[in-house]
Amino acid sequence: MTEQASETTDRTQRAGIGFAVAGVLVVLLLGAVTRFLEQQVPKWADGTAVEGIAKAIEFPVYAIALGLLGNFVLSKLALRDAFAAGFRTEFFIKTGLVLLGASINLKLLVTAAGPAIIQALLLITIVFGFTWWFGGKLGIEDKLRALLASAVSICGVSAAIAAAGAVQAKREQLAYAASLVIVFALPSIFLLPWLAGLLGLPDAVAGAWIGGNIDTTAAVAAAGALAGEDALQIATIVKTTQNALIGVVAIALTAYFALKVERRSGADARPTLGQFWERFPKFVLGFIAASIIGTLYLQWGGDKATITTVNDLRTWFLIFAFVAIGLEFSLKGLRDAGWRPVAVFASATVVNIVVALGLALVLFGNFEVS
Repeated sequence: MTEQASETTDRTQRAGIGFAVAGVLVVLLLGAVTRFLEQQVPKWADGTAVEGIAKAIEFPVYAIALGLLGNFVLSKLALRDAFAAGFRTEFFIKTGLVLLGASINLKLLVTAAGPAIIQALLLITIVFGFTWWFGGKLGIEDKLRALLASAVSICGVSAAIAAAGAVQAKREQLAYAASLVIVFALPSIFLLPWLAGLLGLPDAVAGAWIGGNIDTTAAVAAAGALAGEDALQIATIVKTTQNALIGVVAIALTAYFALKVERRSGADARPTLGQFWERFPKFVLGFIAASIIGTLYLQWGGDKATITTVNDLRTWFLIFAFVAIGLEFSLKGLRDAGWRPVAVFASATVVNIVVALGLALVLFGNFEVS
């Protein structure tokens, strides 16, 4: 019986690995189709009435659309959940952002860090505080409140995951918060660059607004790419700065829930430096290191073609990330909960949009991207 059970376990593990590999292959295939469409559609539309639209559509649009289409097909075939382990959105986006660091001059990173830190601290404080307060007014349970407030004020799913570990939230609460993040982030990818152009915002202001407002790092990269390369750089620096504060917020939540909400006391309840390091987003250090290496490489006479190659590789990883976003999108978590968390998240998103725009105008209004 034990031997049979072991064989069954082995077969299950092999099947799981096979499905994960299949999921990765789906992402790679749709990513390749995305790159093909990005390059060929403008050529196909040349001289037609849709020429302008075709040239304006960039890879995030194709990637997310194909991801959503793949999501629909796999769901109909009852394969989406089995393949989900191979979608790896977080890996693709973090690798892409680390590579993005190589193209950001260290001088830009240093000069933008000051206003980015100020914006991050003020924005997180205001939006987190509002979400926590409004969630309490609507009677939302404290753990879900913590997840929603962290997600909307810092960086979406990653912040929700860190907060869930800090407050020991239920898996269903994390799934619900993550679903809300995706639902609100997807339209923001296209809405904010359009509004930035409509309002005539300078690249630095547009980038700071996008980076400070959109919840997920992947969506920030997508929106920044649509807004332009300069806006993308500032958006990434701003969002990376917010990401760096995940650990701080997670430790604060750990302490609050241990000492207040759960009314525990003693040394075991106090957050440690080890917990802080565990929750700190390590890719932030990779992003900074890549910026330093790229800047020194060019300073010491390195070939710009190498940076171009790194940028092309970065684009591939971002394409895979956006495809994976579409593949992972699900409305199930939203259907399973009531209207109150949706109302809280929507209200906090509006506050975030307004406050982030105000801070971006004040802190980056005279900033020059060079």
